[in-house]
Amino acid sequence: MATLVTFHAHPDDECIVTGGVMRKAFEEGHRVVLVVATRGEAGEVPDFLEEGEELWQRRVVETHAAADLLGVARVEFLGYRDSGMMGDELNDQPGSFWTADVEEAAQKLAAILVEEDAKVFTTYDSFGGYGHPDHVQTHRVGMRAAEIAGTPAVYQAMVRESEFREAFRMAGIEEPPSLGEGAVPESQINVGVDVTKYLEVKRQAMRAHASQIPEQSFFLSLDEPTFAHAFGTEWFIREGHEPATALDL
Repeated sequence: MATLVTFHAHPDDECIVTGGVMRKAFEEGHRVVLVVATRGEAGEVPDFLEEGEELWQRRVVETHAAADLLGVARVEFLGYRDSGMMGDELNDQPGSFWTADVEEAAQKLAAILVEEDAKVFTTYDSFGGYGHPDHVQTHRVGMRAAEIAGTPAVYQAMVRESEFREAFRMAGIEEPPSLGEGAVPESQINVGVDVTKYLEVKRQAMRAHASQIPEQSFFLSLDEPTFAHAFGTEWFIREGHEPATALDL
């Protein structure tokens, strides 16, 4: 049994970009650990919060529910605040993940990698998928933490833009959004993991994050073929290695 540690910026990110490989690792007998940088304080505030309940409290509960579905043995939050979208006034507030000292945050994460004796670690590509400041910081902190811990197999999760845009077109959206200027070219992808076997549990994990992924959301409203096209393969960069169809667990 090996340990997979997967690092994400906010609650719900884990099920969208790595939910399949997490469940796959679990079903193959490996230990799965989820580390989340923030509690998603800057997310959309739903109208179903209980009186006095903060959004971050609900999102922590949702994270644990999704983690149970994905086979996660341990969930840890690094304790930083959600920085909001790029350019938001939240970016520079004290305690935001965007303002965190990379070395300090990396040391926190590296301690978990060492404690877990992680063989495989996932973070994000250098653009964070779509340029969100917390996602960019997840890449910086994640890569440094893996270096400190000496984690042998490091994968940078990313979105294959052409495939995702095609899923939008399949859903009837003529002009799908782009990932944004600065996105890492998909030509750098060298690992694609087929997770179609785990799509139903991946959808259930998304559904567990009801505050941010409601039933009427784009993701959950997709029919099965379109959902499979958008989420049936999870894509990664593993620098310095040959193309592969599985994580090195």
